[in-house]
Amino acid sequence: MAQKILTRPLQIKFYVTETEKEILRRRMAEAGTKRQSDFLRKMALNGMILNVDYSQINDVCDKLGRIGVNINQIAKRVNSTSNIYSDDIAEIKKKQAELFDLLNSMESKLL
Repeated sequence: MAQKILTRPLQIKFYVTETEKEILRRRMAEAGTKRQSDFLRKMALNGMILNVDYSQINDVCDKLGRIGVNINQIAKRVNSTSNIYSDDIAEIKKKQAELFDLLNSMESKLL
């Protein structure tokens, strides 16, 4: 059997208390890291691990998709009837206002 060549051949060890180990486990879970060596290496080299919550960005993308669908439906109707309905324009403005509210909420959380 061939011997595995390590990409990281040097080992570093350090000791922690039971409390410190529990804190490390908790922070690993928060960061979404499964392997302790990856977590400790990242912390030692970079000083921090950022775990970004993209749920609000996904909400914005969903709302943009819905607005796009609405605009396409309105464009189809306008092309087939040559009429623009005020309800359609109001719906687009309403969806756009919801999107801007969500973006403002995200911006205030970042600042």
